Amino acid sequence: MTKSSCERKLNQPCLVLSTSPDEAIAKRLAQTLVEEQLAACVSMIPQITSVYMWQGEIESDTEVQLLIKSDRVRLPALESRLMSLHPYEVPEFLVLDVDSGSEDYLAWLGQSLKRETPDVV
Repeated sequence: MTKSSCERKLNQPCLVLSTSPDEAIAKRLAQTLVEEQLAACVSMIPQITSVYMWQGEIESDTEVQLLIKSDRVRLPALESRLMSLHPYEVPEFLVLDVDSGSEDYLAWLGQSLKRETPDVV
């Protein structure tokens, strides 16, 4: 892999999915991730219902879905920070690569994350 294609992969936009137990915690998580420029934007979808298996039991909870817009270079720092702030024992952290999108939106996303690039782990 050439350096330029490697750089493109690291700077590739991505969408991280996570959930929060309530809107207050979701807002604190979103605010922190955007302030620290680990995310360009965090969208919150309130009152989703999650049904899942936890410790051998089927659980059902109302949660807030977080849609975290970032890039691959920030993923290690983003994951570490989210895990340190999150109240869940095992927070959702699913990464979806963004292969294309509006040129203007993707440029804004990249500019919003411009500050110091976190160390790649």
